[in-house]
Amino acid sequence: MQDTPEPVEPANLRFLRHLITVLTVVMIGGLVVVVGLLVTRFYGNGPEMPESVDLPDGSKATAFTKGDTWYAVVTADNQILIFDALTGQLKQTIEIE
Repeated sequence: MQDTPEPVEPANLRFLRHLITVLTVVMIGGLVVVVGLLVTRFYGNGPEMPESVDLPDGSKATAFTKGDTWYAVVTADNQILIFDALTGQLKQTIEIE
């Protein structure tokens, strides 16, 4: 039997094949990094919440938000109560019209 030599791949085609392989590896690596960042951000500890909030008599909380040095409670009777985050004391009351 006579061995026939295998056809030689052109240099441009070899370069393109290596380029696509590198691009695939980089894209898979980037996808793993993005998924990893999303998982660590969503399953983090989250913001620290106060253990309890002393609302004025008859007030019912409907919403809560927190800043760096304060937290606010929106009540059912259309008020926003702003408390100091360190002491828990009421700093300001805003009437919603």
